[in-house]
Amino acid sequence: MKQVITMPQLSDDMKTGILAAWNKKKGDVVKKGDVLYELESSKVVSEIESDVDGILTDIYYEEGDEVEVNQPVAVISSNE
Repeated sequence: MKQVITMPQLSDDMKTGILAAWNKKKGDVVKKGDVLYELESSKVVSEIESDVDGILTDIYYEEGDEVEVNQPVAVISSNE
């Protein structure tokens, strides 16, 4: 089963966020609660965690990219 990871909306006025850093790379095993990436918005950096166990199979943006809210940023494939 594939879980699409999207850019979260961390505040009511947030339209985009900057993908500050990836903490995992394509092919890595991911556990629920692992930090996938760091998101910068309004000068605040937040850690975005995985909701599922699996393997990070796709990454759509690079560090430093500005991404619109709700856009897919990655895919985790799981056995669930």
